[in-house]
Amino acid sequence: MAKQKGPLSQIEKFRATFFDECAERLTEIEDILETLPEADEETRSERLNELFRAVHSIKGGAGAFNFEDIVKVSHALEAALDHMRSRQITTSEDAIEKLIDGRDLLADIVDRVKAGKKAIAKRVKETVRSLEALFADVELAGAESAEAPSTEDILETAPKADSKRFAIKFKPTARLFETANDPLLIVRELKALGDLKTSLDANLLLPLEKLNPLESYLMWSFDLTTDASRDAVEEIFEFVADACALRIEEVSIEEPETASEAEVVASTGPTPRVPPPPPSSPPPTPSPQNTPTAVGSEPPPPAKVSSARKITSVRVDLDRIDTLVNMVGELVITQAMLEQYGEAVALHGGENFHRGLETMSSHMRDLQDGVMAVRMQPVKTVFARMPRLIRELSRKLGKKVRLTLRGEDTEVDKTIIELLSDPLTHMIRNSLDHGLEMPADRLAAGKTEEAEIILSADQRSGRIIIEVIDDGAGINRERVLGIAVERGLVDAGAELQPEEIDDLIFAPGFSTAEEVTDVSGRGVGMDVVRRSVQELGGRVTVLSTPGTGARFIMALPLTLAVMDGMIVRVGDEKYILPLACIIESLQLAPEDVQTVMDQAQVVRHRDEYIPLVSLASLFNVGGGLLNVSDRLVVFVETGMGKTLGLVVDDLLGQRQVVIKSLEENYLHVEGVSAATILGDGRVALILDVDGLEGMIVPMHGFQSRAAINILPENEVSP
Repeated sequence: MAKQKGPLSQIEKFRATFFDECAERLTEIEDILETLPEADEETRSERLNELFRAVHSIKGGAGAFNFEDIVKVSHALEAALDHMRSRQITTSEDAIEKLIDGRDLLADIVDRVKAGKKAIAKRVKETVRSLEALFADVELAGAESAEAPSTEDILETAPKADSKRFAIKFKPTARLFETANDPLLIVRELKALGDLKTSLDANLLLPLEKLNPLESYLMWSFDLTTDASRDAVEEIFEFVADACALRIEEVSIEEPETASEAEVVASTGPTPRVPPPPPSSPPPTPSPQNTPTAVGSEPPPPAKVSSARKITSVRVDLDRIDTLVNMVGELVITQAMLEQYGEAVALHGGENFHRGLETMSSHMRDLQDGVMAVRMQPVKTVFARMPRLIRELSRKLGKKVRLTLRGEDTEVDKTIIELLSDPLTHMIRNSLDHGLEMPADRLAAGKTEEAEIILSADQRSGRIIIEVIDDGAGINRERVLGIAVERGLVDAGAELQPEEIDDLIFAPGFSTAEEVTDVSGRGVGMDVVRRSVQELGGRVTVLSTPGTGARFIMALPLTLAVMDGMIVRVGDEKYILPLACIIESLQLAPEDVQTVMDQAQVVRHRDEYIPLVSLASLFNVGGGLLNVSDRLVVFVETGMGKTLGLVVDDLLGQRQVVIKSLEENYLHVEGVSAATILGDGRVALILDVDGLEGMIVPMHGFQSRAAINILPENEVSP
């Protein structure tokens, strides 16, 4: 009988928090390492400090849980970064590669420890040795020079003219330790800024039998003389701003320092060269009766209080957010039902009820926007992983590639963000391996030796459009078609349009690679891309120009929860059109419609011929209007920027609708992205505009399959 899982113990919660912190810090480390080579000197110094603090946090938390392998690797990384910060070793390409290897190993160990597994001892040993080799010569030289005493060490120096002095009160709360932070690391960081005197106030300490092992009872006073700015001092505390009581006050250099009754000689580095002024009388001591998480009975803080950056984000369990989103979805459905009932009541004098319902709708919209914003994240969290992928693959393939990122701040639903990594990785690998030529071949073709891949994100028509563009050789259509015929994917002698040939690369098992390598050749990459994107309710297409390059476009929904839509009636059915893709609508007239190639129908609108799509014909819906002058055409924009005219019977109004997945509850339906529940309880399908375009079969340059039976036969224009 399986053992049931009970509630997490306190230590298990601490461990879970530590692993969450590690995930954030490791992502931060990877992002910084990617940008380090291109950074200028000042920025590089800041980035190295950020890296050092991130590794510090991981090491401190790992030490608390006795995760020895994590401590070993993070200590080696920390030491290397410390030498880089002091400019004893350079941030060369080789050094950064070793830091990246150390970060990767750290991530692997964290995953293994989290799963209850042991790290690979050989890999730990080799990586630590590789990192230590970076600064071994520096430390050896330092040890040899330390044999003779330095004159500078024994000379007393006065503070610099631009030095500042800060009096700092710092009392950690229990949360600081729960989040795997170590106060000692903060002390070391302060010491790195200048001359530091540290004293401990233990007046809040309770008798042993009354101590709560999960609480914090100690407070520190720091006297710091430095030429660093106040911002630099505050930055040290920014990661623990919500986990401590803190006051930072700038005081006069000549002003005597304040000290607590118990003064501790902290092991924070060499003894300051300038003896501190004699201590004055101690400040008022806190009362033992005060709660241990307060700063005691200390006098109110002065007007100038620390402006250390407050935490503006919060880690929330995704299941809780999903529950909240589902609740909002149900409320939206209820609101739609009440609105429908309210319209009937309003006809009989229920104006107040209707007015209150409108107020509720306004509040509901605010709630929905707030809830959805919680899930929105910038795509740069995924884009940031691609530079490294390109650097490693280009080196392996012997190609020179430059990556350009655009629109990294475009926001999209967190669920979509988490599932974007795999399809993006496969598309990048495909462009590198199959699209881009070798440097010599590029030069022979009149191109630059260095190829370019552009990764961009943008919002269009209520969807997020992600593109991977390369300036390579494009798709070799003759070869693609030949392989497709050879593998039975296409009949021999079949005549396909160029776009249809390009689309064959998404077929399962399709590959143009001559041999299987660790980069490609198994025929699973682009198939995975299409399946992954379709599972998200999106579409992926490819545009290629031989000799010039290829462009892969993913069109994805911005969110998987709630959207604004227009209810349209087609015969006896109701459909939802995403509001963001609607351009305008107008009444159809027989003279506006023309037939092309005996099948495809178009409407001339503002000197442009726009293909018409009859939803009644496309979905085989009966009961529609027969008189063409009673019908409407709704012009919509696809993710590719094309315009389609959807022929409907009526527009029933705008609504917020809850998105329900068809694939999870039924099957994938072409031309339909999802479903929703209307106010009367009926199910309505949400149309996929890009999918509708894809259902139209290209014929002589026009779409034809869906553009039929819009007009009765005797009204078809010549």
